[in-house]
Amino acid sequence: MDITKFIVDFRESAFLLGDYNTYRGQLSRRVRIVRKKLGRATAKNAKYVAKVPVTADEVARNIEFLHLLLITSERAWAHAMAMKAAHAEDNADKNITGSTRQHILSRLHKAIKHAEEVVELLSNQTASGANDTDILEAKAYAYSLAGAEEFEKQAEGVKDSDASPQRWTPCLTNYSAARVIYSSLLKATKKDLFKEILANTTDPSIRYAAYQHRIPRTVGVPAVSKKFFPRDEPKLVQAVEKLDATALQEEETTSSGSKITWRNRTANIVDAAIGQALVSVEAASTELASVLDSTSSPKERANAYDDVLIASQDAADATRRAIEELEKEGVDEGDARVQDLRVTSLAVNYDLIAWRVGRNRILIGADDGLTFPPNATRKPQRPRKDGKEWAEREEPTGRKLARLRERVALYDAILQSIDSIKALGGAVGDTRFIAELNGQRAYFQALKCLNLSHSHAFLSAPKQALALCNRALSLSSQAVSSPRPAASSPSNVPKLAVSEQQAQTLKQDLGNLTSHYRGLVALSQLSSSSETVAKTQLTKAAPIVERLNEYPTSGSVDLKNLVTWPPKLKPVPVKPLFLDVAWNYIEYPGRIQQKHAPEPEKMQVDEKAEDAKPAKKGWFGFGR
Repeated sequence: MDITKFIVDFRESAFLLGDYNTYRGQLSRRVRIVRKKLGRATAKNAKYVAKVPVTADEVARNIEFLHLLLITSERAWAHAMAMKAAHAEDNADKNITGSTRQHILSRLHKAIKHAEEVVELLSNQTASGANDTDILEAKAYAYSLAGAEEFEKQAEGVKDSDASPQRWTPCLTNYSAARVIYSSLLKATKKDLFKEILANTTDPSIRYAAYQHRIPRTVGVPAVSKKFFPRDEPKLVQAVEKLDATALQEEETTSSGSKITWRNRTANIVDAAIGQALVSVEAASTELASVLDSTSSPKERANAYDDVLIASQDAADATRRAIEELEKEGVDEGDARVQDLRVTSLAVNYDLIAWRVGRNRILIGADDGLTFPPNATRKPQRPRKDGKEWAEREEPTGRKLARLRERVALYDAILQSIDSIKALGGAVGDTRFIAELNGQRAYFQALKCLNLSHSHAFLSAPKQALALCNRALSLSSQAVSSPRPAASSPSNVPKLAVSEQQAQTLKQDLGNLTSHYRGLVALSQLSSSSETVAKTQLTKAAPIVERLNEYPTSGSVDLKNLVTWPPKLKPVPVKPLFLDVAWNYIEYPGRIQQKHAPEPEKMQVDEKAEDAKPAKKGWFGFGR
């Protein structure tokens, strides 16, 4: 039946367009439409007739009967919230008293009556066709409305004589029942809408009611809800335990959850929410280690960090809220609770940033970007027309530069994360800690310069590549000489810590690469100087290897012009080969000419041929 989803969808669609009054108007129109559809609407100008109650058989036959009850309950709740919101805008500095408060409570009471009617109808499972989950959702909805009514009764307008902590017990009981049910449904169905209800409405209300009930902050919201859960209802307890066997079990406090250690300093966990978040971080980090061992895809390995980052962010947020609450109460900075929270805040925020850096290192590569291997070329799946195999092509320079650009962006994010650690409260006073951060920053900055030098090398700019490589070499020396953390993360789970072996490997490779670029720059300078000398005609353009038969007149040899570099394609002189065709027709000096007499028969034939030709007439041989 999806009772919770039906209510949440209605609220979200209304609040996207307006406020509680808008929601109430939409519900009123929807009630009229459903009543007409079901034949329960009062005709125009007709006499009022009492509404016939909805039965379980009608709910089983048509789900619209159930929706009618839910919409009616929501309309009463929206009316109460609209009056409360209007008073907050007009008289924010005054309590809600008198008829306005009674009107709000009456609307909430009406909403509870319709919600309890839904629970009663669905409890008859034989007639209504509802399952156990539907009944639990209906009960959680009714308990949350009852908790809201008790909250409004005690939150404002209470005299000092009646202000005892025990008056918040009914509110805690109802909200605790709703929270336990929603938590069990969340664990069983994995639906995010139950998580949103807990985070937005139920948990804040329980936290405020527990504070008014004089319950210390070290007791978390789950523990409070299990303590005030109505265990005197055996059917409800049985249904919840059937859905989640551990829903009502008390959590055991472990030593790791009650204390936290940061650089040889131990601090107490003064807020239960922080301890629960730290336990979640520990569980997520264990799961992360197993995922990193089982997969090799960089994207999958990076996505595995999401759960750890979310849990770490929750721990940081819980610590920040605890500090803000103590500051609002005016607790002195020298108080032990504040000091413990400061240490806890520094520890959880450092871990959060370290996990972010580890995720970026996974995206960069297995060796933190020390090498730049080519991407595997993908051959087309379709065969060639000539039947031959596709030839492997080298990765274009543009794609190489794009990959290097992505790496540089990740290095920038890592450097910004390290700088943000220095801004945390209490970090500046630890000089050794700052020295460790500077060494880690120098390591990643050296890798950034190294990858930038690769891009200049691809663009045939050896001078710029040499300069960046030399800068990276000096930074790597700083990374090697900086102090190391006392404890580092396991090798298969990268975080912020850099091992001494990684720094030494980087320095050694940078030294070799710097020598390589220095040789390329020397060759390029030699080539450019030879061209310059040839253009200015200070020496002959031909290199010395081609002028070994000449003695240097200037008394010195230009050692920068030994050979042609880079070598060029040019013709090689060889002995010419030709045929003297004119030898038989040209008289050369010293040559004896041989004359041959013509044959008589050939001469007669030539004369007859000349006689046979007719004489030309007219101008230019044209006849008239």
